[in-house]
Amino acid sequence: MKDGIHPEYRQVVFQDTSTDFSFLTRSTIETRDTTTWEDGNEYPLAKVELSSASHPFFTGQMKIVDTAGRVERFEKRYGQRRRQQS
Repeated sequence: MKDGIHPEYRQVVFQDTSTDFSFLTRSTIETRDTTTWEDGNEYPLAKVELSSASHPFFTGQMKIVDTAGRVERFEKRYGQRRRQQS
């Protein structure tokens, strides 16, 4: 491999912002934030909106994550969405 052309592959903490679930894994993602993990070491922090702790496929519950008013714009344009019955 050539030197200087590959991103740094390192330990990164990913935090699900909707559930506060966090996990430590390796990644090349660039981050500005850092956090202290359970082992006392400081790692880069990547915040994500969905993870296995909040995704409907894994939880079995429907949940809408709306970060920029997308649901409201959709409903305004196409009408109200139908609710699923449990």
